Amino acid sequence: MPGGISQKAIGLMLASTICFALMNSLLRWVNYLPTFELVFFRAAGSLIFCFWYLFANRVSYRGNQPGLLVLRGLVGVTSMALYFWSLEMIPVGTAISLRYLSPFFALILAVLFLKEKMKKIQWLFLVLAFVGVALVKGFDNRISQFALLVILGSAFFSGLVYFVIRKIGTRDHTVLVVTYFMIISLIVGGVGCLFDWQTPNGYEWAALLGLGVLGFYAQVFMTQAIQIEEANKIVPFKYAEVVFTMLAGWILFSEGQTWITLGGISLIVLALISNSLVAQKRA
Repeated sequence: MPGGISQKAIGLMLASTICFALMNSLLRWVNYLPTFELVFFRAAGSLIFCFWYLFANRVSYRGNQPGLLVLRGLVGVTSMALYFWSLEMIPVGTAISLRYLSPFFALILAVLFLKEKMKKIQWLFLVLAFVGVALVKGFDNRISQFALLVILGSAFFSGLVYFVIRKIGTRDHTVLVVTYFMIISLIVGGVGCLFDWQTPNGYEWAALLGLGVLGFYAQVFMTQAIQIEEANKIVPFKYAEVVFTMLAGWILFSEGQTWITLGGISLIVLALISNSLVAQKRA
């Protein structure tokens, strides 16, 4: 949107944020279930809504860019599986904060492969963000080096998702983009379940169903927002998810944070928002 930010995109991104925060809470609740099982049910629940929508609105299942749609699915399921896995090892609020380093990974990839330019101050924001990571890791003995690598891997692939969605643009329907992501996630999760399965009980079935419903709407709202507005302009509105998720972790699961850890998380979020604002001025 020339000269400003689309209000519709802001609303969609905030709606996505709320859905993701609720989904994070459910994930934390059942994080003892196998990772691929969570991926499978996350995808299965969402696919019900996806197929219903595509059928009701007569949207072609093939799409205009099947290659890019498959790529978005592969990149997305990799990020999702790594994130789910990390929740077995670190507090949910910390995990979501570190995963939000994805815009910086996207920016680095743009510099390396698309030959885009970064302002010097953006490099400063990048350094500040990783100082925040060092504070979070160095003063929280709940985070091992391996757990840190897992969640940073999720952030890296999440950064790739932004690239692919922008490349897809509006040439394919929003729900079709999400459908491809969920189909690939269902396949990957299903194969994983063959090797690691734990039969859910009553309330766990309800939680797993909730993952699919919330995940579907979160993905649709996020994809719509990115399709109609440049990602760097709406990223700051997504960081409310960090606050909501950390509050849920504290209230529901007694996941406290030290002042130093909170300072590190705040530094990460501040660096990301500042970078987004600078990028917006360049746009």
